[in-house]
Amino acid sequence: MILIKLILSCLIIVGATEAGKRSGKLGGLLLSLPLTSILALSWSWWETRDAEKTARMTTETLWFIVPSLVLFVALPVLIRRGMGFPWAITLSVMITLGSYVLFFKLRA
Repeated sequence: MILIKLILSCLIIVGATEAGKRSGKLGGLLLSLPLTSILALSWSWWETRDAEKTARMTTETLWFIVPSLVLFVALPVLIRRGMGFPWAITLSVMITLGSYVLFFKLRA
């Protein structure tokens, strides 16, 4: 089962990056789809058959989307201001981690 999960997950990531090379909009669309969430929720339900646990995980995922959006705001801003991608992605991840810390403190 782990091998099937790994192969399917890799195919989705490769598909999204290949589509992104051809069309930024198509790549963005594929990346914005909750494919990872759908797969993880499906695997979780399949392995546990616990619908309530899956429902809780879905709700928590919804809440965690909020701080993760910071990355998608910070990264293009930094790149468009002249920062190279390696530095921009590093700083964006650090800013995003800070937003998660703040989010956890506010939710506690």
